[in-house]
Amino acid sequence: MASDKKFVEFILDQIQTAGSVHAKPMFGEYGVYCNNKIVGLICDDRLFVKPTESGKKFIGDIVEAPPYPGAKSYFLIEDKFEDREWISELITLTADALPLQKKKKQKPNKATK
Repeated sequence: MASDKKFVEFILDQIQTAGSVHAKPMFGEYGVYCNNKIVGLICDDRLFVKPTESGKKFIGDIVEAPPYPGAKSYFLIEDKFEDREWISELITLTADALPLQKKKKQKPNKATK
């Protein structure tokens, strides 16, 4: 089941103070980005945040689950996303703990003869 666009918009509104946030469609679900770093996923109208040590300390009693079959476990945020300050702080901590994505090298075009 794909996530509802309204749920995605709600989550983005809740975390807007964390930085530059947006979501990108990914395989029928959504990747959540903060300051050009993917910090989580929205799958089946559930929010999954990438695990980090700072996030683990902040959450305390964590619940982990894979966002889709075969995926690594993420922090499953079941109801705390209603608390705008709390979820924004978690997203900020997560983004700060993650490295910037490396830009992929473009393969040179092969000249055809």
